[in-house]
Amino acid sequence: MSLESARAFVERMKIDEDFAKEVGECKDVEMRMSYVKKAGFEFTEEEIKCQLVELNDDGLKGVVGGGIAYDCFVKHLPGCV
Repeated sequence: MSLESARAFVERMKIDEDFAKEVGECKDVEMRMSYVKKAGFEFTEEEIKCQLVELNDDGLKGVVGGGIAYDCFVKHLPGCV
């Protein structure tokens, strides 16, 4: 698990529309985390939150799906504000 993996995941979400769509179709956080792990990414919820916090609002708009990485891993994580 690493911040590097979280960064790589965010980059893939930016450039791979099909991958981003598949991630977005996962029903809950557990399913999303399982899916991205099978895709070769290993990071904790905290690591992905840290990575996404580093992006500003403009950066998030550039992510395929209008911020789907943010939506999938920050807005839907238990305990997130």
